[in-house]
Amino acid sequence: MTQLPEIKNEQLRQQALTHRSYLNEHPNAGEDNERLEFLGDAVLGFLVGELLFKNRYPEDMTQMSEANMTRLRSVLVDEKQLAKFAIQFNLGELLRLGKGAIRDGGRTNPALLSDAFEAYIGAYYLDTNIDVVREFIHPLFSTVANEMVFPQSETTPQTLIDCKNRFQQWALEKYGENPKYYVVGESGPDHAKEFCIEVRVRDKVYGDGKGRRKQDAEKKAAEVALQKFGLL
Repeated sequence: MTQLPEIKNEQLRQQALTHRSYLNEHPNAGEDNERLEFLGDAVLGFLVGELLFKNRYPEDMTQMSEANMTRLRSVLVDEKQLAKFAIQFNLGELLRLGKGAIRDGGRTNPALLSDAFEAYIGAYYLDTNIDVVREFIHPLFSTVANEMVFPQSETTPQTLIDCKNRFQQWALEKYGENPKYYVVGESGPDHAKEFCIEVRVRDKVYGDGKGRRKQDAEKKAAEVALQKFGLL
């Protein structure tokens, strides 16, 4: 089983594992992991994109289109998948969280776990270099990517198209317009904020969804819309 790589710079490692809620209670404990999260997101996006571009599939998939590569990358680096990796490496137990975040289930919160994984990758990149990070990321994501492209069931590669793209295709075919997403509500503390988003076409609401991130709430809203028309 793949192990979480070691970050030799202890200051970087601690920063990657420090949520802002911890600094609210320990203001002299250094920096939180949000800047590293930003960097890690960029590093992951590049390396996973590179993996999909270079990967060689059997005959009918040798020319995976730009659109399908984009869709697959989106699924591979979304909150759900990154949280799974964080759980696999037990990152939740390593996080420095404030008492409130711990009380609210922060160690198992998918949004916090996903952010922590990105931050850890950002710190690992600064501690090493892109080639070293690549050696960790490519094998890790390759297995998941292959499972998505070649599932054990008879599901076709069409399932790679996420709900937002599928609903967009439907809206364009029916109305010639792209759907629009609107934030209609926010709730919860900063460390566990939840967004409520509606998806509309020509000002008509077709679905709504909630999520820790806006992009996840948008996906849920599109999923609801697709279900409403029996398209999912």
